[in-house]
This record gives sequence, C-alpha cells and structure tokens, in this order.
Amino acid sequence: MRFKLDENLPHELADDLLRLGHDADTVYAEGLIGADDATIVQATQASGRILLTLDLGIANLLRYSIREQAGLVLLRPDANGRRNILSFVRSRLADLLNTDLRGRLTVVTATRIRVRFNPAPGS
Repeated sequence: MRFKLDENLPHELADDLLRLGHDADTVYAEGLIGADDATIVQATQASGRILLTLDLGIANLLRYSIREQAGLVLLRPDANGRRNILSFVRSRLADLLNTDLRGRLTVVTATRIRVRFNPAPGS
C-alpha cells in the first residue's frame, strides 16, 4: 500500500512501513509542514496515498469526502507524546495493515479498528 504520514506522526513510522514492504512518504518530506488541512488532503489525493493522521479535522467526512481519497486512517491513541504515539501505532500496525483501508475512513483506537464510509449526500 502507499501511505503518507501527517506531520503529527513520528517519522520513524514511515521507516516501519517501508521495512514491511509498503511505500511511505511524509508531509515533512514533501515540504508541507504547517500546510492547512485542505492542502494536505489535496496532496494526498494527487499522489494516491492513504493518509495516516491524528488530526480530527482532516477526518471530517462532511468536509473532505472519502470518495475523493485513496483512504484515511485516523489514529486515536489514549495518551499524547511522541513516545506514546509511536508505541501505540506500532502496537496496532499489524492489525491495521490487515484491514482494507482503500476508500475508507479507518479509526484506530487501543481496543478496536472501526471502518467508516462516506455518508450519502444529504444525510
């Protein structure tokens, strides 16, 4: 799979994904640090990558249709801080990679992975 990591995630996760045989890029490497959500979503769409993020704003399906994206993974760790986030994602990575992420919003918590589709227009 092809991934883009948002700037709020530790860059080591891109290395983890590469070691597992996936194509991983980062917002940082693309020079988009500090860019607004719309710019990040547009860059991710243009590259056909699944975006991994902690950002609830990007996960707003009414604002950013998942139908126009390769996929979006919203990570919801129980604790903040770089070390906690890195540990959380690494602990959930195997389960996440066994989930069909394409064209979906996938919400990952410590206890479950929930897949959501875009609401129908007018819902």
